[in-house]
Amino acid sequence: MHELAKHSWEYGAAAQALLELHNPELSVFGEDPFPQGKLPKPTVSKIASLSYAKRYIRTNAKTLIEGDGSTSDPSSLGVSALLIGQSHKEYLTAAQSQARTLLTHTPRFLNGAISHRADVASLWSDFIYMVPLFLAYHGVAINSPTLLREAVHQCTLYRAELRSPNGLWKHIVGPFMPDAGHWSTGNAWAAAGMLRVLCTLRAWKRSKSWQREQNLLMGYICEILGGAMGAERERGLVRNYVDDGTWFGEAAGTALLGAVAYRVAVLVPEGELEAYAGFGDECRRAVAGCVDAGSGIVAPTVDALRHDCRTPLRTGSAEAQSFVVLLYAAWRDYVNQGGAGEG
Repeated sequence: MHELAKHSWEYGAAAQALLELHNPELSVFGEDPFPQGKLPKPTVSKIASLSYAKRYIRTNAKTLIEGDGSTSDPSSLGVSALLIGQSHKEYLTAAQSQARTLLTHTPRFLNGAISHRADVASLWSDFIYMVPLFLAYHGVAINSPTLLREAVHQCTLYRAELRSPNGLWKHIVGPFMPDAGHWSTGNAWAAAGMLRVLCTLRAWKRSKSWQREQNLLMGYICEILGGAMGAERERGLVRNYVDDGTWFGEAAGTALLGAVAYRVAVLVPEGELEAYAGFGDECRRAVAGCVDAGSGIVAPTVDALRHDCRTPLRTGSAEAQSFVVLLYAAWRDYVNQGGAGEG
């Protein structure tokens, strides 16, 4: 996971995976992620996730890290920057610069959605994992309910443009690299990102009562899961393009969708739990069968830089490795909260 990461979003995904694995109490899925309504103040050197992320965050620029043409991907390190910033103020200032860049210096789509790209208004499903949670978490950090509402609003704006009738999201809308297909990893990014925003709303004392917003987000997430659950799979794996039977079964998107399913299973009414937990179990078993016992590499996966490549990647994907950790952490937490935890 660490060795394979080379891009901003890969560092961010790895940091999140380490946080959920080793320090789940600090993640938005913890029992009390905002003690006294504030961000926790961990000792950075004792938290593997933050020590890892700290190496890559820059404190003297408009974004937290070089984004390869994206102003949203650097936001994947935003939660780390804000947590580190509770004891190292230059990281808090860096996070504020990142937020300012997103909110005031990034192109907007016609409906007001913040662009994933820095130079042209372009909406990518990936954005939802990077930006809304960062905005919401930043809102908690500076005691701003307005930022939490903006996080929810951005999810709604993106859904309005990317959602298809079957509940799945298109990958990219806009003039740059448009892709109307339902890329599995893109749908997983979106569902996982909205889930983190939802859990932030549920945990913070000033947004706990926002039932309308919480219901909206849960509905958006379950639409995506429903689309994935209803699609034909290959040996248990969600296909690289979810509802296109010509594509190979792909472990990265499957892993993150499975992680979302486990997290959702503990939030929905008891009558709906079995369906989501069952999907999580199916994803987990399929992904487990794709992990090489010697190297730990999961395959087959998509090449994240060539999402439309028909040849599966078998040498290792940084984000896929992180997604497997997220899947394990979600399953562990589900079992610890009373889930059945089938083998």
